[in-house]
Parts: sequence; structure tokens; C-alpha cells
Amino acid sequence: MPKISINEQVTLLMQGAEYGDADLKKAMANELRQRLVEAQKEGRPLRVYCGYDPRTSDLHLGHTITMRKLRQFQDLGHAVTFLVGTGTSMVGDPSDKDKLRAVLTKEETEHNARTYAEQAYHILDREKTSIRFNHEWLLDLKLADLIKLASAFTIQQFIQRENFKLRWEKGDPVYLHETFYALMQGYDAVAMNTDVQVGGSDQLFNIITAGRKLQEAYGQRPQIGIIMGILPGTDGVVRMSKSLGNHIPILAESGDMYGKVMSLPDSAMPIYFKLVTRYTPVQVKAVEESLAQATRHPRDVKMELAREIVSIFHSEQAAVEAEEQFKRVFQARQAPEDMPEYALQSGQTLLDVLMAAKLIASKSEGRRIVEQKGVRLDGEVLPDAQAVFPHIGVLQVGKRKFVRVKIKDEG
Repeated sequence: MPKISINEQVTLLMQGAEYGDADLKKAMANELRQRLVEAQKEGRPLRVYCGYDPRTSDLHLGHTITMRKLRQFQDLGHAVTFLVGTGTSMVGDPSDKDKLRAVLTKEETEHNARTYAEQAYHILDREKTSIRFNHEWLLDLKLADLIKLASAFTIQQFIQRENFKLRWEKGDPVYLHETFYALMQGYDAVAMNTDVQVGGSDQLFNIITAGRKLQEAYGQRPQIGIIMGILPGTDGVVRMSKSLGNHIPILAESGDMYGKVMSLPDSAMPIYFKLVTRYTPVQVKAVEESLAQATRHPRDVKMELAREIVSIFHSEQAAVEAEEQFKRVFQARQAPEDMPEYALQSGQTLLDVLMAAKLIASKSEGRRIVEQKGVRLDGEVLPDAQAVFPHIGVLQVGKRKFVRVKIKDEG
């Protein structure tokens, strides 16, 4: 990254940050500016980290927001630690949960940690990333240490947290060990004597309250918290989540990834440019202005976004090929060049073929899609699920599923 001024660095590093409080955001930006100035004078990099709960090994774009922020710090020459919560996973983060989280086994934690870090290198610079595991120091804490950590907080501070408060009011149990999570995460900052911690908005209490307070209690200068906004899913509204089916896996095939980005509502594009691309604040502003002033068609802007995201996780060439396929399939209404084939059996109905070719999960789903005019053969809608399959050709279900139907003995 070319050399940029301190103010430009602050603007870049605060891009996409959300605190829910304008004064707090301003205070964090000012502290960051001061710390950057001091680090520059001292000729040292800032110590920056983000902690990751190894609860899953199947990552989506929403998981990469903090990684993108870490990469920005790396590109500016700072020391980045990718911290795996092998110790905190023994408790389970309750920050955005309304029920007790299950504790992972050591084997699950280690497996997820390995695959998690490897996927993170799609964004982070492998050579400049330090990977640490917080069981290294958390498991060495003694009872006296825990008492010192706990003495910095009140019961009221925890009970007032929304997730605990809801459970308390419902009469659901709030276990004492769940309050340890914030203490343990806060102690991570102490153990590494960090300057900056990056995290999602659900980590506001753990980073700003717990981390900073414990650092002060141990005679350290409190870290700056960079609290990132939430990425909406493909519906453009609800937080991206695998369980909701509105996610974009970072290991998705390039064509599928491109298509999922193109399915985003126009309103979601600015936040995606801010949180998951390599765009600078100036570039993001240009995109926002082009949309607001209607100087560019939203479809073209979205294609630019899709190319950028596919390029990050695959390659520029893969992005070009995915775009060409998208244009053929969705704009020119042509079928993809490569598609699975199915050998038609005598007497099979449309529903039989849909099931046998694995284009649908159940017959009821097939009937519903047919009724909604979602099944086509060579571009023509097939209206009757029970009718005998009419002829060979390209069978299309919805927007993205294609099968070339051939006769059984065709070579």
C-alpha cells in the first residue's frame, strides 16, 4: 500500500466501524490517531489482533469482515495476530446468544482452528500473520488471578447485557461461568499487551469494557477497539448466517459465488463494498455517489462487486470466467457450456426426471416449482409435473440449475 497520511490511515481503518454511539466512535478514532502518531515516532508497529471462536470451520463472507480490517493494518506495516480461542471455547461466547452455548471438545477446537486459519489466508498475508492460541495463558491462570480479573466488574454490568437480561427475565438460567468469557477475552489483551483489537459489534462489551478495563488494572495502556458493522445476507436485511441460508461461503465455486453476489438487493451494495472488498474509502465513496446520482446502472456496479469478491477468493481470471458464464445464463438466457447430463428413461414424467436428476429434493417441491412456472425445457415453460417428459434438451429449474437430458442410448 502506498504511503498515506495519518488522517488517511485513520479514515481507512475506521471504515465500516460501528459503535452505536457517535461519541464513542469519535473517541476511538482520536485514540487511534494518537497511537499511530506515537508508533510512527517510535518506529514500531502497532500490536493488533482479533480473536476467533473455533466453533465452525465453514466460513462465509460475514466471517471475513474482521480479517479484511486486519489485512488493512498489515498493509500499513503493523503486527497482526490471528488469535484462536482455544481457551475461551471452553466457555463458549454468550455475547449474541439467548441460550447457553455448548462447549467444544479439544479435538473439535483444534480441527476447526486449523481449517479456519487456512481459509483466513485468502485475505491475510500468510508471511505477516502470527497465529496464537489463548489456552497458552488462560489455562495457567490461578484462583488468585481469576479473583483479580473478576474484581474489576460488577454483577450488574453482566445482568444489564441484553442477552443475559432477556434470559433472566424469561426465567432461563444464566450460568456463572458464562460471565467468565468477557474476563477471559479481556485477559487476552493483557497477555499480548495489545494496542488494537478488532471485533464485531456483538463484542463491544468484551473489547471496550472488559479488555480496556483489565489492561488498565494490569498497568497497561488500554487498547483501541475497532468494532465492525454487521454484514447482511443475500436478502440484504438479516445478518448473514448459514442457518438462515442467506450466506455466501468463501469456499463456494467461483460461478456460484458470483451468482450469489448478483442476487443481492441494490441497497446492500454499499455495505458490501465497505466491509468485504479491498476498496479504499475514496473508492467506496465514488461507488456510493454513482448509485445516488444514477450515473451508473446498479447492475454494472453489482457486477463490479461480484468480480472483486470472486477475485479475492479465487483469481481475477476466475472472476472474468464467472462473469462470462453469468452473462450467458442470466442475461443472454443461454445455458452454461458445461452441465450434468441425464439419460431419459422411457415413460418418465417430468416429476420423475426432476427427482432422478436430483434437481429437486422432494416431489412436493417439484410440483410447487412447476406450478410457479419455474421449470423450462429449451427455454419453454413445462406446466404439468405429471406429464410424460416431452423430448430431450436442456432442462432448467429456477435460475441456476441445468441438466442436459439425453436419450438413454445416446453417446
